[in-house]
Amino acid sequence: MPSKVDAAVKRFMEGVIQRNAGQSEFIQAVQEVAQSLMPFYLDHPDYVKAKILERMTEPDRIIIFRVTWEDDNGDVRADRAWRVQFNNSIGPYKGGLRFHPSVNLSVLKFLGFEQVFKNSLTGLPMGGAKGGANFDPKGKSDREVMRFCQSLMVELHRHIGEDTDVPAGDIGVGAREISYLFGQYKRMENRWTGMLTGKGLSFGGSLIRTEATGYGTVYFMQNMLEHRGDSMEGKVCTVSGSGNVAIYTIEKLTQLGAKAVTASDSGGFIYDPDGITPEKLEWIKDLKEVRRGRISEYADEFGCEYHAGKRPWVVPCDIAFPSATENEINGKEAEELVKNGCIGVAEGANMPSDLDAVKVYLKNKIMYGLGKAANAGGVAVSGLEQSQNALRISWSRDEVDGKLVEIMKNIHAKCVEYGNEGDWVNYVKGANIAGFVKVADAMMSYGVV
Repeated sequence: MPSKVDAAVKRFMEGVIQRNAGQSEFIQAVQEVAQSLMPFYLDHPDYVKAKILERMTEPDRIIIFRVTWEDDNGDVRADRAWRVQFNNSIGPYKGGLRFHPSVNLSVLKFLGFEQVFKNSLTGLPMGGAKGGANFDPKGKSDREVMRFCQSLMVELHRHIGEDTDVPAGDIGVGAREISYLFGQYKRMENRWTGMLTGKGLSFGGSLIRTEATGYGTVYFMQNMLEHRGDSMEGKVCTVSGSGNVAIYTIEKLTQLGAKAVTASDSGGFIYDPDGITPEKLEWIKDLKEVRRGRISEYADEFGCEYHAGKRPWVVPCDIAFPSATENEINGKEAEELVKNGCIGVAEGANMPSDLDAVKVYLKNKIMYGLGKAANAGGVAVSGLEQSQNALRISWSRDEVDGKLVEIMKNIHAKCVEYGNEGDWVNYVKGANIAGFVKVADAMMSYGVV
């Protein structure tokens, strides 16, 4: 006989699945929240009566449009773009833009839904959104990327603004793309305003923004360790990815006395048991940000192992930092991590652990910093960039980093408040309830809207 909570989750998810058929990533994200949130939700009949959870799983609006542009050969191309404005109950919509062939509505709805909770946890006045296009900037010239970005902004500018919706970067959208997008918006609107974050330092960007997601993920793990009387010192860490998040995760781990031994890309992963030192990390930065090479070249350069077509979760470690993409750790890999002595996972990517992997973490009561809490540092510093733009000021590197440290500490404290289960902290429950309450209370205040 299913419990009252199980029955409520089943009934709720049946409705979600019916309304969002075929959107597997979005359904997975909602189910993860519903399972941990439902006992709390049912204990608050005012939320239930107002259908808050049902309303929170429906975006405020979705904008879908065509982006037509011309490549360097003079051929006309047509891509599809989206902006999912999910919930602006506590502030203007905020969330990244992703350019990648895998982008579709399900992926963007999952990311936008997660963003609502993540932004709520930061304590800053930001709603949740996500957007992007199925355009692939890889292999494109700067001029082709510029033409695409300018064409996209011709439509997108109607739907965004500093008090409406403030996009940022994500996979495939870095400094180059943000610069082209911002320049086109400025030209069309005839005003300078902080309606995009992740900008260059010469035109309103914030120090630490590039490093923020990776740094913040490590700060969150540091808080989890300190909560149980431990530290990062001497910890062996596996990291996936070799982009922004992974690079600055590795950098901060090294600064705190830990040792990162892996990095990866879509081709496979490298295992360097001696650790990725600051000098080696500078080499990776040049490889990925300048030469745009493959991580396999690291193995050739430094004489370590390279495992083609595999992920780094078979390597024994103390802590794992999945920092690449969604669903990169399955249940079997999670079991392998625990078996090999892993005591904690902090997610630099969004939803990198599938539902089976999350069950393994919870069953074994390891420290599990889920993405909406652990990687909130990126959007937190985006929020700080908005504040600097609005005030027409610029904070120093130490000031921004200090604010980031404090924000991650506060997120951890909220997770402990709602997720404390005596002998351990259920960070899934803690993050989901803490993120939900602030948004839910705002929605209740507005009435039926």
